Amino acid sequence: MSEKECISLVPLHSSENSSSRTNYFRKNLGSLVATPPLFNQSQFDIVLRRQYSRQEGKPKFTAVPSRFLNLTNDFEFAGWGSISHLTLVPEDIHQADVELTSFREQQVLGQFTASALAANDILGGVFYTLPSVVALAGVYSPISLFVAALTLFLWRPVMEEMASALPISGAPYTYLLNVSTKSVALFGAALLLLDFSATAVVSAATATSYLAGEVSLPFPVYVGAAFVFVLFTVVSLSGLRESARVATGVLVMHVVVMIMLIVASVIAWGRGGMGQFRSNWSLGHVGLSPAAIARQAFNGVCIGMLGLTGFECAPSYTSKMKQNCYPKVLRNLHLSALVLTSGVMLLVMALLPLDVVESGNNILSLLAQKVAGRWLRIMVVVDAVVVLCAGVLTGILSACELLVKLSCDLILPRVFLATVPATGAPYVAVISFIAFSALIYASTGANLIVISQMFAMVWLAVMALFPVSLLLLRFSRPRLPRASQCSLFVVAGAISVTVTVAAGNVAIDPTIAGWFALYLIILLVLFYTSQNKVTILRWVYWAYDQLPWLHRRQFTKGWGDGLIRHMRKLRRQEVCLLVKTDEINNLFNMILYVRRNEETSHLKIVHFHSGDIPSEMEANARILDEAFPEITVDLMFVEGQFDPKNLAALAHHLKIPRSLMFMSSPGPNFRYSVAELGTRIISI
Repeated sequence: MSEKECISLVPLHSSENSSSRTNYFRKNLGSLVATPPLFNQSQFDIVLRRQYSRQEGKPKFTAVPSRFLNLTNDFEFAGWGSISHLTLVPEDIHQADVELTSFREQQVLGQFTASALAANDILGGVFYTLPSVVALAGVYSPISLFVAALTLFLWRPVMEEMASALPISGAPYTYLLNVSTKSVALFGAALLLLDFSATAVVSAATATSYLAGEVSLPFPVYVGAAFVFVLFTVVSLSGLRESARVATGVLVMHVVVMIMLIVASVIAWGRGGMGQFRSNWSLGHVGLSPAAIARQAFNGVCIGMLGLTGFECAPSYTSKMKQNCYPKVLRNLHLSALVLTSGVMLLVMALLPLDVVESGNNILSLLAQKVAGRWLRIMVVVDAVVVLCAGVLTGILSACELLVKLSCDLILPRVFLATVPATGAPYVAVISFIAFSALIYASTGANLIVISQMFAMVWLAVMALFPVSLLLLRFSRPRLPRASQCSLFVVAGAISVTVTVAAGNVAIDPTIAGWFALYLIILLVLFYTSQNKVTILRWVYWAYDQLPWLHRRQFTKGWGDGLIRHMRKLRRQEVCLLVKTDEINNLFNMILYVRRNEETSHLKIVHFHSGDIPSEMEANARILDEAFPEITVDLMFVEGQFDPKNLAALAHHLKIPRSLMFMSSPGPNFRYSVAELGTRIISI
């Protein structure tokens, strides 16, 4: 008789000889889990050292020993699970059809509309990147910017493979959530939120600064930045379709103005010849050794990467794009950045004196004045302000996708899912993000330099998450189907470039690392506190237990019961495990994932079937119900095929969002995408 056959014969919910059951658990369950054993000694003790009594016909659980010396620990036992069979009713099926139709209707962004949302950010970077690069790289700025843009050839295949495997919004947070643990994913979420906030703040403040460099404003720069925030908060609340249309209109205007500037500059260069370029090149070489020249060019590459910001925003709204658009969006963003930044910088060096370039902030407006006169300068200034303001829109939309995902995953309160009835825009997420960005801007004393420095480090850290996510995907989810696959050398190259450029930025100004670490730590503390609310309350309950005199005071004697009620309330959200087989080692690992990553006291193991139920599923579910006394483990058999419609119907019936339904990785022959299912992948 096999070990599994033995398991199915053991009566677990009875008061038979406890020593025989103890030996059985130690011998059989310990051998079923992988080496090293996932059950440690303390877990065996809480499973095996229990007492049974009967009260009103139901078993009562008491764990021995308890960490609480004076107060009850009954709340740590969630209760026994049950076994049930379910047939989905027409109402559930109808609701599933509505949800799936809504999901498909949200895929409204075509190639150029989706490109516009991120392109306004990545192309708007030309206005605030050029002065910084010139200050460090001098005449080698065009080379530095071209090399910086070339590095995106490493990221494009990485990001395409990740999106084909996991075509879901909120990346790379959602990537990490599906290929690693929730704690690792929260680190990515903190970096992403910082990146989106820095995008919005730098864009708003630079737009106002650019305008202030041309005209005398009756108010400080920070007041203008606040006005930009208010304006694009209203635009964001008008909904995604309208926001995308605004972004497309802004991008068209920007492209037209840049074409006019480039054409006028090329004509002026042809008329004036190479004299200015040779003069600038000679001045840039004075007193420099080959090592110093190489260092200048490298510093220019490090700062020039800031001009690529916005490229990381495209994966944040992948699920809103039409099918097969994503690779084209990345191509459009990359090629436009490759041509525009280095090309315009070359024209600047060919037409403006080096001392003018190094001393001026509004370089492009100076170039427009030189090649065409004041009319083009005015157009360039207006274009700069509008495009930089659109960068605020990009940051808001990307951040809202992330905040909604965090709310669905129970990191943030459910109120972040509240939407404007007329437009469907998540107004709580929009307003919260604007407030957070304003707080960061104010905490630095409205210092644009500090925000820009942090922006550079945050962007590099976010870009590093994509190759790291791909490595984790290949290691922990190798069966997940994908349309493309890139070389490991490309992945290693992307990581190496990130580390090298980050080190270069820190070498240029070590304070960059300090500001970056400060804001990252603050966000991580907030996220991990929100993720571990029950753990923190349990520590508070333990501290209250250690002070018996508080239990006798009129004012404080009810604190213990209040803490227990609050902990139970926080853990009442149910989660689902969608399983195909009855292999106990797989079931055990999946429940262990829930125990470590979700604050819940109720779990449902769900198996879809067409009449053929695995023979050992019920017995193994009872074993796992005993093995995890802090979680009620229910087993549910659902009649029907495992597909997006039935899954959405089940979610409606159980009132459990699909984001809290977990499954193992689908194989290459699976017909549906992860985006359609809406579930989380937690095992190989």
